[in-house]
Amino acid sequence: MLSRIDHVGIACRSLEAAIERYEDVFGLTVVSRETNTGQGVREAMLVVSGAPAASYVQLLEPLSPDSPVGRFLERRGEGMHHIGYAVESVTEALATIGERGVRLIDSRPRHGSMGASIAFLHPGDLGGVLTELVQPVPNALNAVFAQRLPGLYKFGGAFRLPFRQ
Repeated sequence: MLSRIDHVGIACRSLEAAIERYEDVFGLTVVSRETNTGQGVREAMLVVSGAPAASYVQLLEPLSPDSPVGRFLERRGEGMHHIGYAVESVTEALATIGERGVRLIDSRPRHGSMGASIAFLHPGDLGGVLTELVQPVPNALNAVFAQRLPGLYKFGGAFRLPFRQ
């Protein structure tokens, strides 16, 4: 069911300071930045390993103190917020895990980073670890680079440089 660790979510007070720290200390590169008002965060995804099985550090800065990440920072301070596991189908994984007695925070998938479908599982049933199921979009890393590099377009399910004659 779980195919790999997709990302580790890290709560931080300053997204810019955390990005600088992870770039300087580990040499990681930001591949995506988003503001997710539904989850109340500004976030950055830093790639740890690339395709075909990319993994990331996800830095999360709350948009307000009363958001889930804001409340986490108030209670626990900066640090690991959650772990995200890649799955082939979030819908199927939720059904299987729910049948096994784990409480679901999300009963159906919602929008996540870089276009992925996601759902969270209750930490109380998983040893205190907030767990995210992630169904990445195919070629997610290519999609991110296409946003960052002008002149790229989608062709045949993957992003390619424009053809020149």
